[in-house]
Amino acid sequence: MNEPRWLTPDEMRAWLGYRRMRNLLDARIARDLADEAGLSDQDYDVLSNLSVLEGARLAVGELAARLRWSHSRTSHHLTRMEKRGLVTREADPADARGSLAVLTEAGMSAIVEAAPGHVASVRAHLIDMMTPEQVRALGDIADAVLTRLGHEGA
Repeated sequence: MNEPRWLTPDEMRAWLGYRRMRNLLDARIARDLADEAGLSDQDYDVLSNLSVLEGARLAVGELAARLRWSHSRTSHHLTRMEKRGLVTREADPADARGSLAVLTEAGMSAIVEAAPGHVASVRAHLIDMMTPEQVRALGDIADAVLTRLGHEGA
């Protein structure tokens, strides 16, 4: 068995700093989104994915794959969103057993109203704190990690 390659002090600082930053940043942006728009991060993820599509609809299974959620989690979340009038589901003409998640007018309004505040929060708590070089470096880091994990870049 090979001896582990333990992290150097600089590597440990980077790793622990990243983990703490990610947790605090995600929580802060989620709180801002909830306070300003009444949406959860998960709501925003669903709405933003549907809002950019032709017809604002997508097979539930494909939506689950895009969100990296289980089919069950996606279905349960869509049910909660349906009760709030943000989405509906309809039969998928391409799959007799499947359904499509469809953005409603209220859902489109919610994402259109939430987006400016959401981007302001992302700017305030991350982007505007960095130099242009740091923004590029963060994008490069994200692309390298995502490529290594077998996913397309940000």
